[in-house]
Amino acid sequence: MSDRTFNVMFLCTGNTARSILAESILRKEGRGRFNAFSAGSQPKGMVNPFAIKVLAEMDYPVDGLHSKSWQEFAHEGAPAMDFVFTVCDNAAGEACPIWPGQPMTAHWGIEDPAAVEGTDLQKEAAFIQAFRYVKNRITAFTSLPFASIDRLSLGTRLRDIGRLEGATVGQGKAS
Repeated sequence: MSDRTFNVMFLCTGNTARSILAESILRKEGRGRFNAFSAGSQPKGMVNPFAIKVLAEMDYPVDGLHSKSWQEFAHEGAPAMDFVFTVCDNAAGEACPIWPGQPMTAHWGIEDPAAVEGTDLQKEAAFIQAFRYVKNRITAFTSLPFASIDRLSLGTRLRDIGRLEGATVGQGKAS
């Protein structure tokens, strides 16, 4: 792999929480080396307010974040993805669009903070925990030696990242 800028897609079903967190975190942590995108198989059309609140409080970019369909990235003229990561178990099991260029894929599932019920404080705590899990994965990802690693070894490392603390049961495939 070369020293170029990589396009990275984070997929979830609704594109309201985990994939949004991942897009924002990679935007900041991977600036200049990675372009971050997120999308959903069944986008809800709005970003969860707790995702925006936690990102803003942690000093991560929130501008331009919106819930969108993965179909926006599956047409001619869309950015070609180098990496596609599913961050929820539902999206990992769905039939994804055909991504031009055969990007490397892995499942980095974590629990859905938007599914937490309770007080606003409990909901925010779930988003903070999800933020931490996603940030740990992205830190491990951006630290990989892309210029000196072969595709097979990279695939193994991407799967290993998906098994970091907070991983859900849907440990999956990487290609």
